[in-house]
Amino acid sequence: MNFEDVCTRNDLADFLGIKRGKLTYILYIQKVDTLYSTFSIPKKCGGERIINAPNDDLKQIQRKLANALWNYQAKIWEENQIQTNISHAFQKDKSIITNSKRHVGKRYIVNIDLKNFFDSFHFGRVRGFFIKNFFWELTEEVATVIAQLTCYKGVLPQGAPTSPVITNMICNIMDMHLLQIAKRYKLNYTRYADDMTFSTNDKHFPEHYDAFYKDLSKEIFQAGFQINEEKTRILYHNSRQEVTGLIVNNKINLKREYYKNTHAMAHSLYANGSFTINGKDGSIQQLEGRFSFIDQIEKYNNMHDGAKHSVTSLSHREKKYQEFLFYKNFCINSKPLIVTEGKTDILYLKSALRKMYLQYPDLVEKKDNQWIYNLTFLHRSSKLSYFFDFNLDGADTMQNIYNMYTGSGKTHVNYYKHFQEKYDIKMQQPVILLFDNELEDKNDKPVKKFMGTIKTDIKDKKQAKEELKKELYLQLAGNLYMQIVPLAHSKQSCEIEDLFSETVLNTEISGRKFDRTGKEDKSQFYNKDIFSKYILSHYEEIDFSSFIPLFDTLGKIIKDYSVLKNVQT
Repeated sequence: MNFEDVCTRNDLADFLGIKRGKLTYILYIQKVDTLYSTFSIPKKCGGERIINAPNDDLKQIQRKLANALWNYQAKIWEENQIQTNISHAFQKDKSIITNSKRHVGKRYIVNIDLKNFFDSFHFGRVRGFFIKNFFWELTEEVATVIAQLTCYKGVLPQGAPTSPVITNMICNIMDMHLLQIAKRYKLNYTRYADDMTFSTNDKHFPEHYDAFYKDLSKEIFQAGFQINEEKTRILYHNSRQEVTGLIVNNKINLKREYYKNTHAMAHSLYANGSFTINGKDGSIQQLEGRFSFIDQIEKYNNMHDGAKHSVTSLSHREKKYQEFLFYKNFCINSKPLIVTEGKTDILYLKSALRKMYLQYPDLVEKKDNQWIYNLTFLHRSSKLSYFFDFNLDGADTMQNIYNMYTGSGKTHVNYYKHFQEKYDIKMQQPVILLFDNELEDKNDKPVKKFMGTIKTDIKDKKQAKEELKKELYLQLAGNLYMQIVPLAHSKQSCEIEDLFSETVLNTEISGRKFDRTGKEDKSQFYNKDIFSKYILSHYEEIDFSSFIPLFDTLGKIIKDYSVLKNVQT
């Protein structure tokens, strides 16, 4: 079924994969206006934005509807060769950065703000668009249901997943008309929701500004909007030119005050354990959002400056973000952090804990049929790869984490010492580097290479090796520990997969056998990724008894650091 085949409310329910009765219940029994909660969030550049957010049931329906609307809209654009590079809000691969870059280095910039933007999209306007628009022409019944599902108190709410796509669809005709006006006056034109921007290098533009503004105002009014005269302004190249909160005189940048305030917030957090935003207590999520916003701008400019950027050539602003990321991931983690050699190791550990959750209640709980792990696992991301040289897989990441605790390697920053000495921060939980037990392997395995790099002032390396073999863990620096998996099944060297029985390791899936190297013929063998997912889905059937020493050792490390932290305090 396609959108053009949807003629009734029941058709729409079927098309979206929603039970007909549920849709009817939400619309006519519960009623949509009762399914929202209202709150405010701080804007990046000051002030607050009122958000009306739907509850989970309504949001799920709206998401399905938004995806269906977007897919059909994309089909319309493609079939009719409609230009889509004007609007930059709420669209994939578009942002305030793509909106602003069209206006970098211009002689003149005109910013226009639309008054009460979302309130301009009332119930009748939404319904009428889907009935009358040439590309849609839906039945009155379907258009009415869409308007009912997407409006709150008679207008499109900020906070509903359907509002962005519908506002862009309705504004598209206006955008086309405004583009024609812009071309007439030799202007670039982009729109980010209610922010319209026009720019030009034409030195004669001021002579034509009044005529341009008159034509613009008439078209905007006919489209059903009002200009916010208080926010309308023309910016000259010899002054600070701003587009959707970004400075665009020579390159895309943020206001200096934003950087300074963000760094001051971070300093207050490290020094005092708290900070404020606009006079209110801030959260670490808000601060990370600010750093991430700054990083977006840095990343964009890095891509266009022709230089090679890496962990060894971070800018001052990037180093501030790197400092924050260490603080967030290694200083204040509320649960012990486990760093494994491979991503599949995490699934093995989670599977084993599910099987033995009654035996290890301090490590995992089951509540309301949900698993709650009292451990966290390092999520390797492209962001951590850039800022700390963490590989997305493999044991090199363990070395780089150790380097951050000792000032060795590429980062050249001893962040552990930095936070202890400058801010007197006590690390909340242990960070545990979990290695395969390959100390006696003839080849140069990760744990052997790592042991060769640990500082000799910790303890004699031979003594450290013997202690590691006996206790299965070592404290390296502060809250940083290393652990090795236990030896099992009379083996002298063990990868974590060796903790499984031969019967499990010999499991055939779709006629293929397990190959832990990932190098064998894929038509006859499957890799660790498939094996780990099999383990997770069949955990109830698998014997995890060889994991017991591993979890017992984890418990010892957690207890050891708890004692150490109290002594430090």
